[in-house]
Amino acid sequence: MPAVAPSAAKSGVGSPQAAATTRILRAAARAAARGDSVADAIAGQAHRQAREKQVAGGSARAAVAGRARRRGDAAVQAERAWLGLAAAWQVATQAGAPLAGCLRELAASLRELAQVQRDLEVALAAPRATARLVMVLPVIGIVFGSLMGFDSLHTLFATLPGLVCLGGGALLMLAAASWNRALVRRAAPTDLTPGLRLELMAIAMSGGGSIDRSRALVRAAAERFGIAPGAGAGAGAGADADAGADAGVRADGDDPVDRVLDLSSRAGVPAAELLRSEAEQLRRDARSAGQRRAATLSVTLMLPLGLCVLPAFMLVGVVPLLISVLSSTLTTF
Repeated sequence: MPAVAPSAAKSGVGSPQAAATTRILRAAARAAARGDSVADAIAGQAHRQAREKQVAGGSARAAVAGRARRRGDAAVQAERAWLGLAAAWQVATQAGAPLAGCLRELAASLRELAQVQRDLEVALAAPRATARLVMVLPVIGIVFGSLMGFDSLHTLFATLPGLVCLGGGALLMLAAASWNRALVRRAAPTDLTPGLRLELMAIAMSGGGSIDRSRALVRAAAERFGIAPGAGAGAGAGADADAGADAGVRADGDDPVDRVLDLSSRAGVPAAELLRSEAEQLRRDARSAGQRRAATLSVTLMLPLGLCVLPAFMLVGVVPLLISVLSSTLTTF
């Protein structure tokens, strides 16, 4: 069962996660009773629930755009987990692999993936909070000037120098906000399910089929359910050195599936266990890469702070204060 199921069980029967899990399980049960494809039923219900969550948060177009920006969003993670389950179900059924054992192994891997995502969210929490906090510095400057008895608001909105400072500060803050979002987005994981393709290949090989047939089954399932490396799972693999750990095919073109199968044939070791071990290694690499990106983010966020936010603070909070002081002094004389 996907990674959302354990958390749903812990959060209570009436939680949204538990309700979503129940709807998908009921759809799968109805499909099995009718003799229809259980994998298609799981994927279809997962897609419908993802669309409902998107539309509930705003217009459909805005929801799709937001989904593209927030690759680590919990709803997207849940959808991809269910799609991974659907792909595994289809591969196991077509390969003749023992379904219960394969799903048990997949559930363990999805729980590990969920832990990876939680670790990355914790690592990114502090940098994201820092990015939001520094955005209020110019407002604090205006309030501070008003509390000191200077008419900073009048200077900003009713004088030409104040309007120039206000416009410059606004442009700098817009640039800082865009820069912060770009930095946080780059630090987010590029692949929400590292090692999934290896798990699917292990399931296919468990059925006793040939390597070529197993490859064909995995490829068909990945394309059908939208989890192929080129369909989003590894889209950012070439972005930096760390992204190679997240993608199904590493940035240097080294396919883990090919490497493991070659080792299996040369060493005479069953391929399924090697594939699962390599999938675990990819997930460990993804966790380490994400933590490294989060640590780097806490430093790189100082760039927009120093180059945009602090100058905006000076323009909006300090310069109007100085103008007010000079104006009151000249008026006195």
